[in-house]
This record gives sequence, structure tokens and C-alpha cells, in this order.
Amino acid sequence: MTDSRSSIHAWLLLLPALLLLIAFTHYPAVQTLIDSFYSTPRGGRAAVWVGPENYQIMVEDPVFWQAVRNNLWFAAFTIPCSIGLALLMALWVNERIAGRAFLRMAYFTPTVLPMIAVANIWLFFYTPHYGLLAQIMDVFGLPSSNWLGSPRTALGAVTVVAIWKEAGFFMIFYLAALQTLNPSLREAAAIEGASRWTFFRRVQWPLLMPTTLFVLVNAFINAFRMVDHLFVLTRGGPNNASTLLLYHLYEVGFSFWDTAYAAAITMVLVAVLAGIALVQFFVLDRRVHYK
Repeated sequence: MTDSRSSIHAWLLLLPALLLLIAFTHYPAVQTLIDSFYSTPRGGRAAVWVGPENYQIMVEDPVFWQAVRNNLWFAAFTIPCSIGLALLMALWVNERIAGRAFLRMAYFTPTVLPMIAVANIWLFFYTPHYGLLAQIMDVFGLPSSNWLGSPRTALGAVTVVAIWKEAGFFMIFYLAALQTLNPSLREAAAIEGASRWTFFRRVQWPLLMPTTLFVLVNAFINAFRMVDHLFVLTRGGPNNASTLLLYHLYEVGFSFWDTAYAAAITMVLVAVLAGIALVQFFVLDRRVHYK
């Protein structure tokens, strides 16, 4: 009887969170899947069943494939660069150096800034002729460049902003993990005459793998949900050179009001993120060394 009451009590405590999860996560996902097989309602015309037509339109849409290529390129650079930079910063500020507290604050500051504020700061940096980068190039006698207005550099410029924004956030997790390591490990390595690189490769890096897996999952999600910076910096231009999947989804759903096609793009994006998460947790998790 006591176990039954405890079970009922536990479910009642979970009920509010469970209802919110169903109402704002699971139900919208199922409804989006259903909407992707219907046409977009227009005026007095109700939505009708069209089957996989929206997915066929997606396959034939060159802008969609441009967004996919851009997003893959964006992810290929932001994920390893932001994680590697975060790890280097964490290793540095974990040492006993002068101004360690100031460095930690400086590295973490971009993380607490609003996304739109960060985009506006970098918009000034990238502005041709009188922006910060243009002034630095002028000092060295180099010509000014329209970083955000050129198809060759627009996506790279957005990628740099994302790395700058995310590295400090990931650094906090690595720093917290480094501070939980037993100090005796470093002392034992010093007694054995191990170099810093050997100590990192043989001791620290394996013990940081759980944190790396967590950071990697977040980095993948962030790479495919980038949209804030694009509104301020490029709006997907020029000529879709910096359009990412989520921004393309926004344009289809809220600029062109093709909600059915936007639902189909959403399901593809959800499927890709779910597949990546499953691979990371069920394949990479086996390589993780937990203490």
C-alpha cells in the first residue's frame, strides 16, 4: 500500500512537467508531421491531403539544397573549432596564472551577451571602409573588403561569429570538469616525468570524454539551429550564400506563408538532429570513460 501511494505521489509531482512536455513538444511534433502531408490552407480553401508532395518539392528545391550545403559547411567548421578553442581556453585558465579570474570573465562574456547584440557588434566589425576590420586593414595598407556582402566570405564571416559566441560557453563545462580531476594525478605524472602533452593525452583527455560528448551534442544542435545572427548580419544573402536550414525554414513559413512545406522541412531537420543524437549517444558513448 505504501509503495502504491509513493508511486501515485511521484506521478502527481511529475504531472505538471509531463503535461507541459506533451503540450509544447510532443503534440506540436506530431501535428507538424501530419501537416507536412497536407497542402497549405489559403483563404477560404482548407488544407487537403497531398501525400509526399511537399517532400518532393523539397527534393527539387535548389534553395533547400543550398541551405543544406551551407549548414554542413557551417557545422564542419563551428563544431571542431569552438570545441577545440573552448578546451584550450579551459586548460589555460585552469592553471595558476596572473589575472586568471579576469581571463575567465573575458572568455565567458560573449556567452551572456544577447544574440542580437553580438550580431550588431560584429556587424560594426565587418562594415566596409569604417568598420573595425577595415580600419585594421587600412593600417597595414590592405584594401577594405565587404565581408558580409560577398558570396565568397559571407558564410565564413557568420561562422567566425558563431565560434566566438560558443567557445566561451563550452569552456565553462571543460573548466568545471578539469577542476573535478584529482590533483594527485598531476603529481603522479610529474613524478613519472611525463610531459604536459603526455599528461593531457593519457590522463586528462580520456577523463574529459563525458564532458566532450555533452558539448559535442550541444554543438551539433547549435550548428543546425542558427538563425538569430543571420537576421542582423546577412539575411541569408547574398544570393543565399549564407542561408542555413533554420533560416530557410523561417522564410518559407513566415515570409512565403507556405506552412505545409515548412512543416516538411521541419521534419527533415528534426530527423537529422535525432539521428545525430542517437549516433553520438549509442556509438560515441561506448568510447567514453566514466569515473
